[in-house]
Amino acid sequence: ISFSPTPQCFFGREQATLSNFKEKHQLLDRLGVDKHLLIYFNQTFSELKAKDFIQQVLLDKLNMKHCLIGDDFRFGKKRQGDLGLLQSLSKTKGFSVENTQSVLCNDCRASSSEIRTLLAHGDLAAVTQMLGREFSISGKIIHGQQKGRTIGFPTINIPIKRKISPVLGVFATTVEVQGSVFQGVCNIGNRPTINGEEILLEVFLFDFDRDVYGFEAKVVFKHKIRDEEKFDSFKALKQQIELDTQQAKAFFKV
Repeated sequence: ISFSPTPQCFFGREQATLSNFKEKHQLLDRLGVDKHLLIYFNQTFSELKAKDFIQQVLLDKLNMKHCLIGDDFRFGKKRQGDLGLLQSLSKTKGFSVENTQSVLCNDCRASSSEIRTLLAHGDLAAVTQMLGREFSISGKIIHGQQKGRTIGFPTINIPIKRKISPVLGVFATTVEVQGSVFQGVCNIGNRPTINGEEILLEVFLFDFDRDVYGFEAKVVFKHKIRDEEKFDSFKALKQQIELDTQQAKAFFKV
């Protein structure tokens, strides 16, 4: 079960999500999950008491027989529902409960909060260990302002449909599009040099000349090069992108 928007976002405490619903759905599908339910989280749903959520949603609508839950998961109005409540109700409601318990990775509890911290520090190797996969962002390629093209670095542009991005800065990346994989260097942020406002993912691909507007692309983050910066001129920006490209190519050994 997933919620949209997330409860944190609904209550104005939005955090950087590690995946959007589509990405999460694809990951669960690969793991063999039969059904992935998306529940619209609104004011009415936010006021549903924990016991009522169990009865009305999990039992009456989903006919739940077994519940797999993390030991820190909270649900229901004022977050009053937890593992203990499910375990107590399971004795009379005809379902079983399994506690996934905390998973440790290098003596550290694997959690979305810890992964966000690792991403902020650019520790992609540790992120891969904790996620069990490389961190990536997917989306549809859109037409940009073509500022990069004017300085010799045309980019593919993917909007980040979330207010807060889990990663910011310049990275060596690979991009999967139209069944092929390409290497490149990306900037993800609000592009302070051109006074950008919305977060955008821009990728300059090496030796690439295709029309891929409108296609879905998956950007895999391989190595952090630097934080995002504001430059005094496009000339200074171009010089830095040249250095970033050299570092990315050195990382890929091309």
